[in-house]
Amino acid sequence: MINSKELVTYTKNLSVLFAEDHDDLRMNTVEVLKSFFQEVHSAVDGEEALAMYSDYHDKNNKFYDIVISDIQMPKLDGVELTKKIYGLNDSQIIIVLSAFDESCYLLPLINLGIEQFIKKPINYQELLKVLLSSSKKIKQIDVKKVDDPLIKIKLSETFTYDRMTNALFNLNKNIYLTKYEIIFMQLVTTNIGKIYSNNVIVSTYIANGENLDTQNIRKLLSKLRKKLPENILESIYGIGYRIVPYFEDK
Repeated sequence: MINSKELVTYTKNLSVLFAEDHDDLRMNTVEVLKSFFQEVHSAVDGEEALAMYSDYHDKNNKFYDIVISDIQMPKLDGVELTKKIYGLNDSQIIIVLSAFDESCYLLPLINLGIEQFIKKPINYQELLKVLLSSSKKIKQIDVKKVDDPLIKIKLSETFTYDRMTNALFNLNKNIYLTKYEIIFMQLVTTNIGKIYSNNVIVSTYIANGENLDTQNIRKLLSKLRKKLPENILESIYGIGYRIVPYFEDK
């Protein structure tokens, strides 16, 4: 179960926009979000959400920290809303709510770059877990803006990946990576926590002059997992893979 006090330490200064056309679900979720976030705004459809997103930036000279959106909404659905938001801010953290029969929409959304998706009906513990991860990521990004560029990626207490030299270290010991493993690590460490679909992975290898089909992705990652911290490389069934963010205790 998520520790509410821990979550508040990361979310208390953040803003969130929630787009959902179902009145009861929207109102109930807003009440939950208000317990954690400094600002919580809600929209009844994608069109209103987009207008609120732009207005918020105009008034505050910054974007919402997190956007949560349903997929099926009138006037402008969640897929189109996501596209338009990324057109304004390509680094926006977006969490998508998805009903069981809406799985066909998830792959396009993953390819667009959404942070995470949550199945409906909403399990609020799952929602809070995703919000904690996203909020920690926002804090780390803010720290990196002040400090050095995100070159050395902390994967665990002892593991580090250096994006500049393509080197993987465990307690300062260099772990050998093949060319194919380096291509994969360069991709998935571009945005820690983001899900990269099989199509995007295959396209990345093609762009690097290499061929890799879906079956060989699994073989490649089976070997790579043995070199990485346990459980850090997450497989999202039928969709793709991501690096699970590591957060140091402060």
